[in-house]
Amino acid sequence: MRVIVVGAGVVGTMHAWHAVERGHEVVQIERETEARGASLRNFGQIWVSGRAGGEELETALRARALWEAIGARVPALGFRAIGSLTPVRTDPELAVAEAAVARPDAAARGYRLVTPAEARALNPALRGDFAAALWCERDAAVEPRTAQPALREALYASGRYTFLPGREVREVVGENAVRDDHGDVHRGDAVVLCTGAWLGGLVREVAGADLPVRRVRLQMMQTDPLGEPLTTSVADADSFRYYPAYASEALEAAQPQEPVAAAHRMQLLMVQRLDGGLTIGDTHEYEHPFAFDTLEDPYEHLARVVESFLGRPLPRIRRRWAGVYAQCTDTRRVVHRQRVREAVWLVTGPGGRGMTCAPAIAETTANELGW
Repeated sequence: MRVIVVGAGVVGTMHAWHAVERGHEVVQIERETEARGASLRNFGQIWVSGRAGGEELETALRARALWEAIGARVPALGFRAIGSLTPVRTDPELAVAEAAVARPDAAARGYRLVTPAEARALNPALRGDFAAALWCERDAAVEPRTAQPALREALYASGRYTFLPGREVREVVGENAVRDDHGDVHRGDAVVLCTGAWLGGLVREVAGADLPVRRVRLQMMQTDPLGEPLTTSVADADSFRYYPAYASEALEAAQPQEPVAAAHRMQLLMVQRLDGGLTIGDTHEYEHPFAFDTLEDPYEHLARVVESFLGRPLPRIRRRWAGVYAQCTDTRRVVHRQRVREAVWLVTGPGGRGMTCAPAIAETTANELGW
């Protein structure tokens, strides 16, 4: 088969990976010289811990296994099986963590409630005060800014892969081809549109105006090297509010968020990059039109929370950014997969689970299309 993949983010690149792995020829087209969207502007976390039970958790666990296997072949992905810790400080926060550990699928997630001493044995950088922590052994991390180029280098070695950057696909031609803004037509046995948060133009034309996908904006930042290892990912108890695995009576009874965190729908997620810097976020904004600037209050809030866990000042903030990702409006759905022509499929809307689940999302597409 000849497979055309539109989009060079993590979802598109994983579709290219599975097609090449199954012996097919792949042409991947990207409108930028490199992907610049949510696939780079994220934590690089393979985040199993908070996923909804059932299909979403199964997808995340399958993707986690695929990330580890691919990472063994492509070391530049920077795959690390580091797990995560969510420190809790109050009785209501502890009750939410206890409810999570009591879930029937807790063992599959690697959940365990640990004491402060046990948490510091797992992550000695956590010197601040907390009462306990939720440990999730199945969480992991990769390097988001280098993952796609590293995967492409491995794909080139197959001899069956072509990457065409700087070309925007403008039109679906017939039932199995696309035309780019250079005027070239790319025809395949299958065409997969992995356009991320680009939901206008071509996507609206082929999928309709009522596409059940929305855009979500977030703010994040990255520091200079910490100067010591942060051996696990770290979240705060506000993260319980944004992941379905933590839904419980205990969560409904939990104390309200701080005003800044509530206003910006915030949680703390933090992971260390291979260069020692910390990626820290994030906020959630759902209403269009999105602001073009970033706000300082959320960053100041995140810095306070991180410093309270680390028991030390943060290194200098090296960069701040905003990102936008596409999320199914029915947030229980892992991804929106739609056949828009006989041999053309649109795959979008994984939301904040895109980096986590991309390998398994692409594998499912390959299976369903009979690659």
